[in-house]
Amino acid sequence: MPLLHYGCKVNQYETNAMEQQFINNNYRIVNSNEKADIYVINTCTVTNMAERKSRQMLRRVKEINKNSLLVVCGCYVQVAKEELEKIPEIDIILGVNEKNNIVKIVEEYIKLNQKELAKAISDVSDQKEFLDFGDVTYTEKNRAVIKIQDGCNMFCSYCIIPYARGRIRSRKIESVVSEISKIAKQGIKEIVLTGIHIASYGKDFEGNIRLIDLLEEINKIEGIERIRLGSLEPTIVDEEFANRLSNLEKICEHFHLSLQSGCDDTLKRMNRKYTTKMFKQTTEILRKHYPNANLTTDIIVGFPGETDEEFNKTYEFLKEINFYRMHVFKYSPRRGTVAQKMPNQVDGNIKEERSNKLIELSNNSENKYNENYIGKNVKVLFEEYEAGYFKGHTTNYMVVKVPEQEDKKEKYIDKILEIEILKNDEQTRELIGRIKNN
Repeated sequence: MPLLHYGCKVNQYETNAMEQQFINNNYRIVNSNEKADIYVINTCTVTNMAERKSRQMLRRVKEINKNSLLVVCGCYVQVAKEELEKIPEIDIILGVNEKNNIVKIVEEYIKLNQKELAKAISDVSDQKEFLDFGDVTYTEKNRAVIKIQDGCNMFCSYCIIPYARGRIRSRKIESVVSEISKIAKQGIKEIVLTGIHIASYGKDFEGNIRLIDLLEEINKIEGIERIRLGSLEPTIVDEEFANRLSNLEKICEHFHLSLQSGCDDTLKRMNRKYTTKMFKQTTEILRKHYPNANLTTDIIVGFPGETDEEFNKTYEFLKEINFYRMHVFKYSPRRGTVAQKMPNQVDGNIKEERSNKLIELSNNSENKYNENYIGKNVKVLFEEYEAGYFKGHTTNYMVVKVPEQEDKKEKYIDKILEIEILKNDEQTRELIGRIKNN
């Protein structure tokens, strides 16, 4: 059986967790294009495109085996169950909270020889505590994604996720440490901490427990060499946070700060909880404590009411901050959100034009940063072999590739090696190097 997922790293983690459950119950995981008896699709609803891809996939798997059992779960189910109920290819639909019991639900469906659509979708707004999958140690990658938190209380005007995921719920420190400790024993050197809004970690606990407290405990775990943070709300970064963080030697010097717009008026309509001045202060604090840090961000273009003047303010602010890379999204109206009903929706052609302009700015910035590394030595965790190169990432999230024959996997894959950078590939924006002293 294959398990397919779309969207964020939380979905990736939960897919790994479900795969582990099936494996522990003697099921065999196969590739998505192989014929299987059961297909599980873990859906995303963050954009219209994510929903479209989920629908396309669920129809495609039935074409591979029309007699297969199709299970659809996740965020898209949580906010659009009535829509999915009308799709005849689906046998079982499960909400976000029901993923923990997926094997039991599937086996009961098969045992009862059910023919009608089965549904199990609880109201996430009623969920008060983090639903723990236990120690999830299954991963096909050499960096492990660790879910530390779920839910969001921010309610940005464009975002449907709080309705799909509910309010913030933090995972207990001892549970996170237990999982990572077991992962470390498997030889995995890098972990990525993820959640719906990890900056809110601990706010639902009694006492003054925050994300930095968790990070200090993780940093003590033997075997783990790199701790990479997922997307951070900029408001979490102050001098105290940065001081304590910079004392943890395993933290990767790459910080993804969610900006969304470089115009204060647009940020206000988005219901973001900071101004551009506050955001800039965050970047200054991080760069003071991490001089070699690469900062990346998310930007939405074409948000309702975004004028040419507002977009230009965003463009100039992005140039001022000088991000390493920017992930650019064209605003996508989400049903049930405040922004969907806002006046002055922006024309699609304008969104496309603005998106292209920011992508060009991002690509140029990435190449400029890369050029500064030619002749320097960096440490790279190699993860894959592709098109004649072994490829991996530095701690500050630059992609480095080394030309070599594929049969040298034992020399590269899962290894952290010191690499001398020789040049920058401007088309792919990847650095090319060689093993130091090799």
